[in-house]
Order: sequence, then structure tokens, then C-alpha cells
Amino acid sequence: MKYLKMFVAAAVFGGLALMGVQAAGVKIIVNDSVGATSVSVDDLRSVFLQEKDSLAGAGHVEVVIEKGGPAHEAFLKQYLDKSDSALQSYYRSLVFTGKGSMPKTVGSDAEMVAYVAKTKGAIGYVGGDTAADGVKTLQVK
Repeated sequence: MKYLKMFVAAAVFGGLALMGVQAAGVKIIVNDSVGATSVSVDDLRSVFLQEKDSLAGAGHVEVVIEKGGPAHEAFLKQYLDKSDSALQSYYRSLVFTGKGSMPKTVGSDAEMVAYVAKTKGAIGYVGGDTAADGVKTLQVK
């Protein structure tokens, strides 16, 4: 019984440590035209799920997602609590019902930075160690 308690405690603390590493593994980037410097998790989720199309103090934003990869998987898990297939199904249902559209999709962190840098109002994400020249990084509260 003593070892079981130690195992459970180690698993819980290990999971919490992994979440902390993952939180540092993704950064939210926006075009320089976006006036915001921070975003709440709820607002970020609402924008990427197309429940709203603007950020407080920033105006309209255009969502950009990656086709796959570590940053995409970490973003989905941390902020949207969805798998990639669930997110794609969600977007398709918005399109089918006329309530939304498929977001712009890019193939890599480098493509994400380039697209966000040149597109007014664009918001996306990249890996935490990705150089993000020409874009702003939002603090997530």
C-alpha cells in the first residue's frame, strides 16, 4: 500500500511537471497590427473555436493553425482540449451549418511566422523555441 501511494504521488507530480514544460513549449503570436499584449485562455479558446472573431482591445483577428507537428499538438492539448481530428470535425460542422469557415492552415512554424507577420490581424502559435521575428508574442493569462 505504501508503494502504491508513492507511485500515485509520483505520477501526479510528474504529470504536473509535464504540463509546466508543455506550457512553455508553445507561444501565441500575432501580427504587429493587433493591439493586445496579452490574452486570457478563455478568449484564446473562443477565438480559435470561432465563437468570437476579436480580442479585447485588438479588434478582428484571423485564426491560423498548423497542419500538424509538436507545436500544433501541444496547442490543441493545452488550450483547446481537442485532438486534431476533433478540431477538424468541429470546423467542418461550422462550415456545414454556415456558422464559420475553415481557418488558414500552414505547414510549419516558419510558415506560421511568415504568414502572421504579413497578415493584418493574424493570430497563431509556434513552438516555444521558434524565432518569431516580425510578430508579437502574446502573454497568456
